Amino acid sequence: MRVLYHLPLSPYSRKVRLVLAEKRLPFELRVEKVWERRPEYLEMNPAGTVPTMIEDNGLVIPDSAVICEYLDEAYPDTGLMGRTLAERVEVRRLTAWFDGKFATEVTQNLLGEKHMRRLAGRGTPDPTAIRTGYTALRYHMEYLGWLAETRKWLGGASLSLADFAAAAHLSALDFIGDVDWSLSVPAKDWYARMKSRPSFRGVLADRVPGVVPPAHYLDLDF
Repeated sequence: MRVLYHLPLSPYSRKVRLVLAEKRLPFELRVEKVWERRPEYLEMNPAGTVPTMIEDNGLVIPDSAVICEYLDEAYPDTGLMGRTLAERVEVRRLTAWFDGKFATEVTQNLLGEKHMRRLAGRGTPDPTAIRTGYTALRYHMEYLGWLAETRKWLGGASLSLADFAAAAHLSALDFIGDVDWSLSVPAKDWYARMKSRPSFRGVLADRVPGVVPPAHYLDLDF
């Protein structure tokens, strides 16, 4: 059985889970507490991050970007990287945007401070970082709304990895009640379409000790 080492609220883990589910590839989840720096895990992924996937044949694949590229090459029937060269460029650009710029400016300042800092035992949240995260979220939601309003999917005409990267970050933030969906109706409508997909069921079913998601988290028509 394919194994994915993950953390429930890691957006990078969620992205891979969504891609696996969209491609209908079975997998077993194993929680990896990366702050424990487990030697056996570091042998598989020296960076000590999640996710890491072990394929059916024993191939170890670390890092969500590497895993998703691998999955699209190994299982191309459900392609998620775009159909033309131009589309593939745009999908990669947007995936890098959400996994890089959005993650640094929003996810790390909100989810990282409010949740991951506590899990790792690194003290109390930094209120300045949290304020910075909320400010950045407004600008990112405007951009996301523009993408959703001017295109069928974020990357263009077809559902792609860009949609799953964005949805992974927003779903993790939504779990802790940190997304103000009134900031952008088009972004909210796009996310409602995303979380209504069968591939989202596993992510929506997550439960995290000590965190109660808002009522709308599970509502497909919120």
